[in-house]
Amino acid sequence: MSDTMTTYEVVIGLEVHCELGTASKMFCSCSTTFGGEPNTQTCPVCLGEPGSLPVPNRKAIEYTMMIGLALGCDIASHSLFHRKNYFYPDMPKNYQISQYDLPLCVGGHLDVEVDGEQTVVGITRVHLEEDTGKSLHVGPTGRIHEAKYSLVDYNRAGIALVEIVSEPDIRSAAQAQRYLVELRSILEALGVSDVRMEEGSMRCDANVSLRLPGGEYGTRVEIKNLNSVRSLGRAVAFEVERQTKLLDGGERPVQETRHFDEGAGVTKTLRSKEEAFDYRYFPEPDLLPIEPSTDWVEGLRSALPELPRARRERIAARHGLTPEQGALIGGSLAWTGYFEQVIGAGSSAREAAVWMAGELARALNTAGLGIEETRISPSQLAGLIGLVAAGTINLNTAKKVFQKAFEAGEDPKAIVDREGLAQVSDEGAIASAIDEMLAANAAEVERFRAGEEKVLGFLVGQAMKALKGKGNPSLVNEILRNKLTGSSS
Repeated sequence: MSDTMTTYEVVIGLEVHCELGTASKMFCSCSTTFGGEPNTQTCPVCLGEPGSLPVPNRKAIEYTMMIGLALGCDIASHSLFHRKNYFYPDMPKNYQISQYDLPLCVGGHLDVEVDGEQTVVGITRVHLEEDTGKSLHVGPTGRIHEAKYSLVDYNRAGIALVEIVSEPDIRSAAQAQRYLVELRSILEALGVSDVRMEEGSMRCDANVSLRLPGGEYGTRVEIKNLNSVRSLGRAVAFEVERQTKLLDGGERPVQETRHFDEGAGVTKTLRSKEEAFDYRYFPEPDLLPIEPSTDWVEGLRSALPELPRARRERIAARHGLTPEQGALIGGSLAWTGYFEQVIGAGSSAREAAVWMAGELARALNTAGLGIEETRISPSQLAGLIGLVAAGTINLNTAKKVFQKAFEAGEDPKAIVDREGLAQVSDEGAIASAIDEMLAANAAEVERFRAGEEKVLGFLVGQAMKALKGKGNPSLVNEILRNKLTGSSS
């Protein structure tokens, strides 16, 4: 952006949809197993056949209340399901059973931290609904306007879905991403969903607008169905830039729903934005109100597991980790479990944290993998850390071995043994190599003895080179300095 552009305040609110991990759908007994043959997990209820009646899933209601409690929401003493009416091929009933003006959970907040600054993001509501089916548009891009024909799979129709709506308290793409990561961690800790965004069990809509600092809210644009944290960040960043250019050009953004094109990295118009009255909400006549008792709510509250923030703080305090290490290792159950297994296999907590936050995190990010898909096991990482601690290999060699082990899925120790990478710690062998190196670098030796201390680094490098990078660094430094200064070891 140029210096002449007006500075606007970014206003973002997120609507996160998460499929709950119940064994059966929200209003029928059909299976929720992912990946079944199309249209094999359906029945008259989820297909909306005449005469079929919905029966609410108690576990889904409990899961929703647990989410609300974890976010500090008030649990409503009286909540209703409504019919949200609209026609679309993936809606077999031509309406969706959802909650409108009387949701199950209201209020609450989620605290997010970016670059050391904490922001409290308000939670407007947490409500239950049923998911829709899945449309497959067969064509070159998978978008409906370029499709030759479309197919619909109703296996997902009727799966219990929770929607978590934030207040417009988010002010940057980075905050939006952090909010989604933290919320996903909470849902995972609660055990209410597998939160696999790549499988569609968790997805996000972002409402983005710009305004003059402290001014009236601008025109809100909704970006639909963002299926990864990275996509959320890219979509919001593009939309902020697009709206900035419009406003600086004297135009106002149009209230609409937009789609994020992953390949092009841009948002595109999908449809004009519907208002609530367009859906013709009315109370679902086939379902009774939900009126959870105080005992039911308090029983769920007392059974809540340790939440991510508390887990991060506990792990960091117990093991003396940095805040960054604690945030990574305590950020998910998978990272925490891996860390604990590395320690259990004999590594110190400090070294385990250093390697996980460094080499392991970088390797996973580069490969686009999650910790669950790592190609080096906790026991293998602990073994590699042990080789360094024992002086068998030095740190630089260990990092190279780690990369090879990660890429090949091989035991680091086997690589060390096969390639003869064990560190040279024999003082006689090191001294002999240093003597030859000093004889070949007489000029640099004289410079060091004349007071040029910085030459020592060069000589250390030459010594390590002579030892093919396998010299014990502490011994190399000690023996080299003794020889240069005439000290006895």
